[in-house]
Amino acid sequence: MELVDFAVDYAQQKGATYSEARWEQHATEYFSLKNGVLDALVYTTDEGIGVRVLARGSLGFAATNKLTKAGVKAIVDDAVRIAKATKRKDPISFASEPAVTSNWSVPERRKLADTPVEDKVEEVQHIDREVVDMKYKIPARYFVSTSLRISKYFANSEGSRIRSYSPRVRMYYYLTLMKGGDTEQAYRNYGWSGGWEALQEWNTLENVLQEARTCQNALDRGVKSPEGRMDLVVGPPVAGIMAHESCGHPTEADRVLGREASQAGKSFITPDGIGQKVGSPVVNVVDDPTVEHAIAYYLYDDEGVRARRRYLYKAGKITEFLQNRETAATLRTRSNGASRATNYDREPIPRMANTFVEPGNWDVDEMIEEVKHGVWMKTYMEWNIDDKRFNGKYVGREAYLIENGEVQGPVRKTVVELTTPMVWGSVDACGKDLLLTEAGFCGKSDPGQALDACLGGPTMRLRNVSLR
Repeated sequence: MELVDFAVDYAQQKGATYSEARWEQHATEYFSLKNGVLDALVYTTDEGIGVRVLARGSLGFAATNKLTKAGVKAIVDDAVRIAKATKRKDPISFASEPAVTSNWSVPERRKLADTPVEDKVEEVQHIDREVVDMKYKIPARYFVSTSLRISKYFANSEGSRIRSYSPRVRMYYYLTLMKGGDTEQAYRNYGWSGGWEALQEWNTLENVLQEARTCQNALDRGVKSPEGRMDLVVGPPVAGIMAHESCGHPTEADRVLGREASQAGKSFITPDGIGQKVGSPVVNVVDDPTVEHAIAYYLYDDEGVRARRRYLYKAGKITEFLQNRETAATLRTRSNGASRATNYDREPIPRMANTFVEPGNWDVDEMIEEVKHGVWMKTYMEWNIDDKRFNGKYVGREAYLIENGEVQGPVRKTVVELTTPMVWGSVDACGKDLLLTEAGFCGKSDPGQALDACLGGPTMRLRNVSLR
């Protein structure tokens, strides 16, 4: 795109030692169903250019949706002026990276742009009708679908030129079931990088129906979850939220350096924490943008750095941080392609992408067979964690008692409160059943940025933890 290249060149003429520009276009289609009725249908298109420069050891950033030479020239002037007016004691620098030329995209079997919204709505309404046909008392059913098509063009003064197209689909649903004066609620958030084939890939219909069945089972047969010290087997969604909150966030380099303290929080990890023991030897937690069809898939980040698998915790030790070029220079290392922004009007910062526990060699039945007394918490309903990502709480949704290696009836509202080292230090087995369909949002920065993230993992077994 000529205006992006112009912005980069003009910034150099204005005295920037480094310059980059990023054009983005986001085409969004959103609809929601409340109790089977179409409640909202929204189309939006957002398009613009963001410019970032280094000048006199400081960064300047500005953005516009006025796609004219005059509009772009104005934001370059603003970015350079901001950088030159900022007086820093410690000048900012970027870790070295090679220039890249690339044009990548995500394939779609059912292209989002070509699938009529009427068909999409009907497919979700069909799921809702199937739920109603179960004849349970379900006073509230809420489905939300979001389709997003992201087109980008990135250029910098080092010679990088990168084009990309990334289609993404989300499906969120919330069910409330009642029996007498008692209620059971469930929600799931699915994510996919690709086309409208996502609903089939998620096996959405059967998953929603199964969710309703487990809620009704809990209402019919559920008892209070046991308390005290025992073994805990957690399902892939629980492993995923644990990986996101107690590994992904605390290893973001800007948190480690204290730069998010007044926004999204700090980290219990210090800049010299590489190599620190944080879990058992069987624990590997990774962040990998290159997993095909996971919702946060990408090949190059928003600084033009090639994406790769990042081992955040490996064999129970902190191995690397999520870096952008600025934090990498500060910590005397290389960027690992973790710098992303939500749109053209936000600066790229260190972010998670697809964060998950690596699978192991265990079958789920094998893990359960070795538990004398414990709980199998397959999914969660809520979680909390402090701003250092150290003290965490997870509350179960679908959970079952385990006695002498056999799964018994459902238990309700299993609560586990553990520090991050206690979570990962108690893991002694990871299953083969890796699941990467759970989606979330990674929120941080000011102005705020809530970005797509995958929360994944296999079933895990935690030994001798305290439940309440």
